[in-house]
Amino acid sequence: MKKILLWLLVLTMFVSMVSSFSLAAEVRTIRVGVSWNEKIHSLIQAWQDYMQQYGEEYGSKIGIKFEWIINVADGDPIRQQANIEDLISQKVDVIIARAQDAVAIGVSIKAAKDAGIPFVTFDRESSTVKPDAHVGADSYSQSISTSEYFADLLKKNGVKGKAIEVLGDLTDMNAVYRSQGWHEVEKERGQWETLIQVPTEWKPEKFRSGIVAALAAHPEANCMFVASDFCFSAVESALEEAGRLSPTGDPKHIWIAAQDVNPQGYEAMLKGYIDVATTYDAYFHALEVIRVIVPLALGELGVGTKILASGRVATPDTVADMPYMWAKEYKD
Repeated sequence: MKKILLWLLVLTMFVSMVSSFSLAAEVRTIRVGVSWNEKIHSLIQAWQDYMQQYGEEYGSKIGIKFEWIINVADGDPIRQQANIEDLISQKVDVIIARAQDAVAIGVSIKAAKDAGIPFVTFDRESSTVKPDAHVGADSYSQSISTSEYFADLLKKNGVKGKAIEVLGDLTDMNAVYRSQGWHEVEKERGQWETLIQVPTEWKPEKFRSGIVAALAAHPEANCMFVASDFCFSAVESALEEAGRLSPTGDPKHIWIAAQDVNPQGYEAMLKGYIDVATTYDAYFHALEVIRVIVPLALGELGVGTKILASGRVATPDTVADMPYMWAKEYKD
């Protein structure tokens, strides 16, 4: 009888240990809805790849498996709203969205909140309703670091700048912050005067046509601030038409400060066309968004968290050796 009781006790302990192990080894699935505003640029594919890669790596360490539900709005804010409504109806655990329109995305954030689903704006902030978290680049800091380096560079070379500012899409808060930073350093340092602003709405054809018109109106221009180098081939085309596409050291060179170091900008910097830019670090953005969505999905993070990556100043002398440079791996 004692042997039977002892065996039953051992068996009970064994079953308990197995059950405990099973619970410890249980993997929780987090269903992540991702709403891209568009996907015509390689940066967005890099973000997505890095999110999934780091999600797998990070998740394996903490017992989390990520299930990704991804849609694309093709640059249409109304379609993005419908896409996010679809993610809400699928009852995802958390939504990540790169907004097409900083105002319109507020409707989707409110709808998600009403459904009890945490919402993370990624890269582009909402200018209306506050999300649960925002992850992206510090576009203002990025602009300041580029502009300050540019001011030092012009001063070192004895250049009094007469600048063309190539704006981004002003419905994107990143573009707004970049212009603000540029003008603050202009006012503080007095190293250049902005002669004209070129609106682009982030459309390559407007980069080209706008710069061509600006150079015709201001042939005295000797420097330029480009809000993003994602379509720098359009900038090169405009400069070539004006006979001004020349590397640093050439008398015809237009001094250029840019932002992001996208693939086209990376190649242009290697050629000496871009003198300075601050990086848009896709890998670090993705890393931070994964770290944010886990506690959000588990209800462990307060509303209003904001994580911004400042980026790194890159020049023709340093860019080739910088680590985690996504533009080396992805081509437009």
